[in-house]
Formats: sequence, structure tokens, C-alpha cells
Amino acid sequence: MLPDEVTGDELDVDARVELRTLPKELAAKVARHLVMAGRLAEEEPELSYRHAKAARRLASRVGIVREAAGIAAYHAGEWAEALAELRAARRLGAGEEAYLPLMADCERGLGRPERALDLVKSPEAEKLDAMGRVELRIVESGVRRDLGQNDAAVVTLQIPELRDRRLRPWSMRLFYAYADALVEAGREGEAADWFARAAAADRDGDTDAAERYAEIEGLHILDTEEDGEEQPGGDEAVAVEVSATDIAFQPAEPEVQDAPDEDAPEAAAVFLEPGPADEEQPPPAE
Repeated sequence: MLPDEVTGDELDVDARVELRTLPKELAAKVARHLVMAGRLAEEEPELSYRHAKAARRLASRVGIVREAAGIAAYHAGEWAEALAELRAARRLGAGEEAYLPLMADCERGLGRPERALDLVKSPEAEKLDAMGRVELRIVESGVRRDLGQNDAAVVTLQIPELRDRRLRPWSMRLFYAYADALVEAGREGEAADWFARAAAADRDGDTDAAERYAEIEGLHILDTEEDGEEQPGGDEAVAVEVSATDIAFQPAEPEVQDAPDEDAPEAAAVFLEPGPADEEQPPPAE
């Protein structure tokens, strides 16, 4: 069902222009399905994919429609379908190389790491913008881990964007992926710093970076916002503020560290409670 309040005008201008090749009423219906596919992609991926497939049935020769179907299938974990739709979108001239990270990740999901690496190393990859390059490196790092190449997975993410001392749109995902790769490589001490950086960049709580940091450090996260009630732990509770300025940057060579950026935005405090290993330690000074 399409909600009455969704008109299709919510689509961006470029998408609406591409749909003008269709009859007016048909274009409006396709647009409404695309709007719903976009809105539901994160929270209800299966329903999002159904809307995208409905749009595809109505307008399979429109590149933006095949793109939407591919992205919705990707979010729904339908790797083969996503790959087929994104390939079709490229043939129809929509997006071109912009889909490479998703396509490579689909190949990974299908258990074809060599094909994923072929896409990573393809000439089209050199045309990606900064966000696309970072996303492709994250996928490549995952592929290296799948192949048991854990050290290579770490090195893959030691890119200039990792050294950026200001938060960027890709910072959270890059920091988290790097920390995860470090854990797989047996370098948990370094991983803790990067999970902390990822938590600082994760303003919306999209990842479990704070929890991963606490787990490595042997701490328990306390919820200090439930109904204003006093939290368990009493004087043993420890408040740790994790911000982008607090964590020293760890470059490719561990002995060299960049100074923190004074202008980098700070995240809200993360409150932690000592784990069992820390119970004998005195409480922090007031």
C-alpha cells in the first residue's frame, strides 16, 4: 500500500527528471514507490525491497529505478538480486562507478572474494569520490579478512582519510572498520583507541563502538538517562568522555602520533562502570 501523504514530489530533482520519460500517472506511481523504498531502507529493508520491486515492474528501463531496486536488495541482504540490479543500472547509465563498493560487497556476500577484489582494482575504482574510495577500502578490508589475511586487512585501511584530524562523513565507518580489523589481527590494545574514536564520531548511536571499547577495557556501560534514577555502581561508577580530541591518532607506524585537532567536534560523554577486573581500584577523584 502507498500512503496517501506520499506524492512522489519528495524525490530529488534529478530522479524526477529521469522519470519524465514515463507517462505522467505512471511516473507519479513509480515515484511514490521509490520514496517508500528510500524511507524504509534502514528500518524495514524487506518492505523497502518490495516497494522497489513494484517500481521496477512498472519502469524496468529507467536507470534510477534499477538503482533503487539494487540498493534496496542490498539492504535486504539479497546479494545476487542487488548485483543484477546494479549492473542493469550501470548499463542504463545511472550512477556508473558509484555502485562499485556495493557491488564488491555483494560479491563478498556471495562468497566470491576474488571477484570482489577484481572490482576493487578495476579502472572504474579510480573515478570514485572520497566517500566511495573509503567505502571500497572498507569492503576490501573485509574481503582480506575473509581470506585470512588479517594483517593485510589492517594495512588496507591505513589511508590518508584515516589520518584526517577532522570528522568527515566517512569517519565513523572507517574508524570502526579499522578497529575491527585490528581486533582480528590480535591488536586489541590499538583497537580500543579506534573504537573510542568511532564512538566519538557516532552521534546517532548507529554502531556498538562504545560497547566494543568498554569490552576491551573491561568496563560496563551505565545508562544515566533512565527516568533520572540513580544508577547501580554507586561510587564505583566511572564517567569517561570519549571525544575525537581525546584519542591520539595512531598512524601506520605506531611510534608516530599526530597531535589532536582542537577544532574537531566532541561527542557526548559515555559513562562506564568498572568490570570485575577493576573492582579493587579506588574510585576516580571528584
